[in-house]
This record gives sequence, C-alpha cells and structure tokens, in this order.
Amino acid sequence: MKRLLANAHVVVMDDAGTEHESGWVLVEDGVVAATGGGAEPELVERDDLGGAVVTPGLVNTHHHLYQTLTRARAQEADLFSWLKALYPVWAHVDAEAEYAAARTGLAELALSGCSTVFDHHYVFPRGGGDLVEAEMAAARELGIRLVPSRGSMDLGESEGGLPPDSLVEDPDEVLAETERLAARYPELVVAPCSPFSVSGRLMRESAELARRLGLVLHTHLAETVGEEAYCLELYGCRPVEYLEQLGWLDSDVWCAHCVHLDAADIARFGETGTGVAHCPTSNLRLGAGVAPVRPMLDAGVRVGLGVDGSASNERGDLFLEVKQALLVARGRGGPEAITARDALRIGTRGGASVLKRDDLGSLEPGKSADLAIWRTDGLELGGADDPVAGLVLSGPHRVNRLIVAGEDVVRDGELVRADEREIAREHRRAAARFAG
Repeated sequence: MKRLLANAHVVVMDDAGTEHESGWVLVEDGVVAATGGGAEPELVERDDLGGAVVTPGLVNTHHHLYQTLTRARAQEADLFSWLKALYPVWAHVDAEAEYAAARTGLAELALSGCSTVFDHHYVFPRGGGDLVEAEMAAARELGIRLVPSRGSMDLGESEGGLPPDSLVEDPDEVLAETERLAARYPELVVAPCSPFSVSGRLMRESAELARRLGLVLHTHLAETVGEEAYCLELYGCRPVEYLEQLGWLDSDVWCAHCVHLDAADIARFGETGTGVAHCPTSNLRLGAGVAPVRPMLDAGVRVGLGVDGSASNERGDLFLEVKQALLVARGRGGPEAITARDALRIGTRGGASVLKRDDLGSLEPGKSADLAIWRTDGLELGGADDPVAGLVLSGPHRVNRLIVAGEDVVRDGELVRADEREIAREHRRAAARFAG
C-alpha cells in the first residue's frame, strides 16, 4: 500500500542535510519509498499535512521504564545517595508493575515524537517474573519499537559495590539468562549496569557473550565525580581507563552519560567507535554536570539522546531532551556550540547510529517509515521564520502524529491503540504499591 504525506516541511536528515519546504513523503509497505518537493507522485492516497514539519521519529538511547513508578523521590540527592534511597523500593518490582510502568513510559515517549526506545533494565528481584516480556508486551500494545536489554548487578555492598546484597545476582545465572533472552529477542542488548554495581568478571564475560552472539553492549559510565573517585579507589584508574582494561571500548559499545570525560577519554571514544547516550535533564537533576557533547562530535564520537529513568527526570519527553541538548551545549561552549538542527540530528540519526541501526534515523528511501509530524499553527510557533529552529527552540511539544514502520501510533495528539487516561489510572494503582 502506498501513502503520500504531502504539504509539509520535510526534514530528511540525510548526509546532505536535505529539507523540502513544500515537501512530501511517499510511504510504501512500512518503509520510505521517496521524499521530494514540488510535483507529487500521482495515483496514490494523499494525506494533506497542512504545512506541518515532518522529522524522522526520535530515537531514545537510554531509559529505565520501571522508574515511572518512583518519581520525585530523593529530590536533593546526588547519584549515589539517590540510588541508595531507591534500591530498596525497586526491589519490589514485578511483572505486573513493570507492565504498568512500561505502558506509561512508552506512552509518554510516543506522545513526544519518539518511535524507538532502548530500555536499560538491570533490576531483577527474585520471584519478580518475566520483566523483559512485560515491557515488550506494553510496546506491542502501543505500537512503539522497543529495543530490550538484559542488564545486571552482581557487586553488592558486602563486596564494595553500591546496591544491597539482596538485589544482586549470581554472574553465571545472569549470563545464562542473557543467552536465553537473546534467543527470544534477537535485538537484545547486553547491558551490565555500572562500574560500581558489576564485577570486572561479569563485565568481561558479558562482552565475550555479546560478541559470540553478535549483540551490542551498553553500560553507565563517568556520570559523576563520585564514580571517578570510586574507580580510583577500587581499581586504581579512572572510569574510561577501567572500561578499556575490560575490553569495552569498541564500536559495538555505547555508554550512558559520559559527563566526566577529559580530552584523552574523548579521543579514545572517537578512535574506538564507542558511542554515548547523552541525558542532559537527568544529569542536571542529579547535579552531575554537563557532558562535553561538542568536543565529542568534533572527535567523531557517535552521540544520541536519552531521557534516562523517570525517577531522575520525571518526564518521558524526548523532544524536551532535544532542546535541553541545545541549551546545555551552549551553556558550556557558547551560542555557536550546536545549532537547532544539530540537536535534532542527535535525537534522530545520532540515536540510530548509537543503536547500530541503519534502518532508522532518517527519511531516506529504504529506511523504516518512522515519521514524527509536528503542527506549526500553534501559539508557540507564531512569528518563527524558520519552522525547524522554531520547533526545537520552543519545545517541548506533543506530537500531532507519530508513524512507526508505516503504522499510526499517535494521531491528532492522541494514542491510537490505547487510552491514555486508562493507562494513567492503571499506573497510579501500580505506583501506589510503592508509595511507602
């Protein structure tokens, strides 16, 4: 089936930076068949978008969906204090709660124009049920693309780690479970949590497993100065040096945050092809600092955006992160640090590159038909002579329409396949279990 989405400002996000001011997108069988401006293809179903801006669907490269259950906790804490306050609460997550949390988080993301979500799930309480399938079921229901992971923690407090011993797992069990899940979900990411919650043995063997199975790797890294002090005390080196010792600096790896990288670290990331999930709002909320995104881009580092968990962000809005990325880069490096289009590229094509997905991130022919359609007739865009810059600078926005693999997920600002109010009611019930 062919469908023509016409009368729009189309941001293709290709290498040339192509935009069609009076443009159209031709979709066929779930992929982009063509884009253009001016004369339109004939004899196809035409959908007039009324001058909207069309971008690729946003790509979220770091999230923790279960954390929608515990928002606005430990409000003035740094990362380590925040984690210690929340670990005991997260120890009660089960499949029922995970499903409710994932529906809420994914619905928020879809309404912000996000079509693809990577979820870093690393909390697996004993007897909690199949948490990965719970969130995959929520994604299938809503129609959003979810890239799952098997995270892990095996370094408890008694061995110098941060999480309580009751919440860590046996490394052999983690590896066996990861391999079982990989057979079920071929897109699975192998994702040990962090240097302060995972042993060197599990980090190394997770990398070996991932490479044997052809999977990619993810972890948290260099988020705070406290983490750097921890690595120096325990391992005698800084976080990036430690990761390199474990064989983790490579093109099949990306790391979340990377706030505290020096010039040598950035150069190593660029040389090895290691990617970064930039999470500006979460880093600001926890007082962690601002990642050096402009130097990373200049060094050729793959950089995408992440919302991070809703317990350290409180919103699942990826378009807000596009604007935040612009603002914090300029706060760090001046008004010319990155442009509005740079920020949008990080949130779309940059994210696809970080996830190693060459089928996403742009509206080039043959790519998945993931389109975010943004109205331009609202109050906030009045007077903007550049609709793309106006969209980024005036964000966040609720997307008018979101199409994932050619199928409508959001239309007229509402979820197509689910009732937003019903999701919110079920989520409140699930969150009430954690209120104490």
